[in-house]
Amino acid sequence: MSPSPLPSPSSRPPVFMVPSSIENIQMYSPAFYVTCTAGGILSCGLTHMAVTPLDLVKCNMQINPAKYKSISSGFGVLLKEQGIRGFFKGWVPTLLGYSAQGGCKFGFYEFFKKYYSDIAGLEFSANYKMLIYLAGSASAEVIADVALCPFEAVKVRVQTQHGFARGMADGFPKFIKSEGAVGLYKGLVPLWGRQIPYTMMKFASFETVVEMLYKYAIPSPKDQCSKTLQLGVSFAGGYVAGVFCAVVSHPADNLVSFLNNAKGATVGDAVKNLGLWGLFTRGLPLRIVMIGTLTGAQWGIYDAFKVFVGLPTTGGGPRAAQAAK
Repeated sequence: MSPSPLPSPSSRPPVFMVPSSIENIQMYSPAFYVTCTAGGILSCGLTHMAVTPLDLVKCNMQINPAKYKSISSGFGVLLKEQGIRGFFKGWVPTLLGYSAQGGCKFGFYEFFKKYYSDIAGLEFSANYKMLIYLAGSASAEVIADVALCPFEAVKVRVQTQHGFARGMADGFPKFIKSEGAVGLYKGLVPLWGRQIPYTMMKFASFETVVEMLYKYAIPSPKDQCSKTLQLGVSFAGGYVAGVFCAVVSHPADNLVSFLNNAKGATVGDAVKNLGLWGLFTRGLPLRIVMIGTLTGAQWGIYDAFKVFVGLPTTGGGPRAAQAAK
């Protein structure tokens, strides 16, 4: 008997992905990508909105360190000048912007991860998983930041310029009137500089940490673990990934805040004003706490949503792939 032909790359799941027996939502189908996009909207929009007070203090520490000298004093200044309501200033552009970004980020990551693994082939995908993670996440973030950038510009201006606007409804037209529609994308290149390394670190380190946890720390194969334990692994992997993300992307985060706050400012102005040390460290401890918690919660919510609709959690695929052979 002649051996049966191997399936084409487009029809076989990448070796590092968890195979699924889902009947309602077929893995890598249009419905699968729509579901992942919806999960990304929920995970990023809700979590970023929840940490608006931390983000508000961080942005003001970056822009006006003489006034906002520390995390505690920053909260004190905001409370004294703007009251409790001031802590959630800019929550609408935050919710809208990061919902759009999250949907593109997670949805396109799943798409590009599968797409690049099909192009690379089964053996390359198995041996160089990290390259697939990095390429897929970088490609997804390029698209996601185009969706985020206008909202991020308005958010920073609302949060750091007292009296500019109350929120998205009046801030958006004021921003366009002041700098034109093109001004909404003034911070796109620095945003890419912040978010692309951040997202590459976020997805690659998450996938790696989760794989290591299932390989070395958890005695049972993933498919034999409870959903609660799997979601706990997702949160832990996300938190560790978030710490790495914060450090890698922080200089660009300072640039984005500076450029969106000052009309006509350039990258050179930002470096001159902040200094190299300030560029890498100003607001970093708060951002580590914020991004670690944020990223852990995002992966937890994203995978909880996937479990809710009947899909497997993300990552930890090698054992499952071996068991499927």
